[in-house]
This record gives sequence, C-alpha cells and structure tokens, in this order.
Amino acid sequence: MKIQKLASLLLILVATIFSFGAYAEDGDIVDNYAYYGFEPDLITNYISTGKKLGFVRIGIELMVKDPEDLVDLEHHDPLLRAAILEIMGSQTADKVKSLTGREEIRRECYDTVNRLIEQETGKAIIVNLLFTKYLYD
Repeated sequence: MKIQKLASLLLILVATIFSFGAYAEDGDIVDNYAYYGFEPDLITNYISTGKKLGFVRIGIELMVKDPEDLVDLEHHDPLLRAAILEIMGSQTADKVKSLTGREEIRRECYDTVNRLIEQETGKAIIVNLLFTKYLYD
C-alpha cells in the first residue's frame, strides 16, 4: 500500500515537472514537445518467401512541438494508422529484419504521415516519428 502511494506521488511529481516547457533564462519557453502514441500497437503482415507468413508489430510515437497539435493527430489517427500499415505491409522480409531497412521504413512512415497531416491540417506538425517497439517473425 505504501509503495502504491509513493509510486502515485512520484508519478504526479514527474507529470508536473514535464508539464512545464524548458525555459530559457529570460523566461521564454524554448521547447514544449509532446508525443502521440498509437494504441493499440500496429500489427500487419509483410512480404515473405516460402510458406511462412511474416508479421511485424510496432509501437509508434509521433513527436510534435506543440501539445495542442495532439488533438489533430487524434482526429486523424485512422488515416495515419492506415498509411503506416500500408507501408509496413509492402515491405520485404529482408528490409523488415535489417537495421538499415528499419530506418528506411521509419523514414518513409515519417515522410508519409507528415505529408498526410499537412494535407489535412495545412501545417506540418510532426517533428519526428519513433519506433518504440519493433517485433517481427
């Protein structure tokens, strides 16, 4: 019970600290990044050879500079999710399983998602796309 209370207090403290932006000496906010995570993780098949069906499960976080942009990302979640699943489903096993291929896929997902959100909102709000989980078989 005491551990739960301590964990709750620690979580509140961390959330409070991170809710403030990084401040410069003159008091101006420097950066106030926020993250949007796709829930649940994205799972799809990729192109494999032979009889074995390959699949990949990825966790993705989109980094935005302004926390107010999270509303736009949440609104367009289905569009962005579909685009990422389409990209992942068209990859070969060699590309999915290599580090350089993974980075190429991440970059393609970032470019596509940023282009789509810019078409929908009129501004490119995504600063980065991160794979937080990347499992394949």
